[in-house]
Amino acid sequence: MWETYFRQYKDTVLPFWLDKQKWNYKDDIIMVGYDYLARSSGDNSWREAIFSSERYLMRPDGSVINLQKDNIDKISFGKSLRILRDLTGDARLVKAVDTVYSLLSTYPRTKEGNFWHKDIYPDQVWLDGLYMGQPFYAAMIEEKGEDEKWEDCIGQFKSAHNLLWDEERGLYVHANDTSRKEEWCDKATGKSRCVWLRAEGWYLMALVDVYEIARHCTPLSSVLKDILSSAVDPLLSYLDEESNMLLQLVDMKSEKGNYPETSGSAMVAYALMKGERLGMLEKGYGDKGEKILEGIRRTYLKNEDGTLHLYGICASAGLGPGPDNRSDRDGTPRYYLSEKQGTDNQHGAAACMMAYSELLRRRK
Repeated sequence: MWETYFRQYKDTVLPFWLDKQKWNYKDDIIMVGYDYLARSSGDNSWREAIFSSERYLMRPDGSVINLQKDNIDKISFGKSLRILRDLTGDARLVKAVDTVYSLLSTYPRTKEGNFWHKDIYPDQVWLDGLYMGQPFYAAMIEEKGEDEKWEDCIGQFKSAHNLLWDEERGLYVHANDTSRKEEWCDKATGKSRCVWLRAEGWYLMALVDVYEIARHCTPLSSVLKDILSSAVDPLLSYLDEESNMLLQLVDMKSEKGNYPETSGSAMVAYALMKGERLGMLEKGYGDKGEKILEGIRRTYLKNEDGTLHLYGICASAGLGPGPDNRSDRDGTPRYYLSEKQGTDNQHGAAACMMAYSELLRRRK
């Protein structure tokens, strides 16, 4: 059923999203998802989606569409560019990858050393940004043999843990304003209030993806293993019994309008299965990830007149006005539960591709 959905998505839904808006990080995770499906299954037809999407990412002259300085979401473009570069060997893509990497050399940082989330969010660290930037950063450190940068890369995970971990709940809050200026932050700690599931999912995926690279390069990788192993048990204690998924606001089961959310649940499933495969987690956590993915399929993957659709996906969430000058993104539970759900949204589809790819590896 999943494979049927991913093929239908490749042929119909993905072209719709790519035609609708300029390239963004949601398209990158779709490219990662299809590349993972090809790698785990040995079926290169999954990569048709990658090749057909290149024109939305790059112009004929090799310039990258919608690339911006000091925006961690745009650093994520490096993931798609590296996949295409490695598959084609195109010299334009070699240059494009290096262009994105060069942006990190002057990227603004918090006083703790973390990359800002974006120039419009100065001095802020969001869990989302760890996934947008660090797996690409780690891949380039390895590729270029710049071992002196591992301390910086892994140090940003340690710092993010210190800034965003809520010891009492055993969970990560969405963001921290290290300047303490934003209305949504706690003026003593800088932390935002809520535990948004997808934010935690981004962080867990970043941990396993960077560890996969760093374990061969530096003993500092053990830091990532320790962070993951300490985070998963508290998180799993909040599983929704009916769906076997996690909720949009993880620890607020009784909050009106809260719901099992697809993208974050799939990200956690991916991290659990991959974490076990890499030896970051003990045996048994992969089984838990499988059950979460099955919970998503049972709850939200629906066959409607021969076409499959995926539901329960938070379309977007953030903090502060953002580029649209919104006044509602105040970090309250009401805000997170007011954000629209998007059918077949890229966040959910891609995360399910990634989780399913890990499932395929487990079945070999």
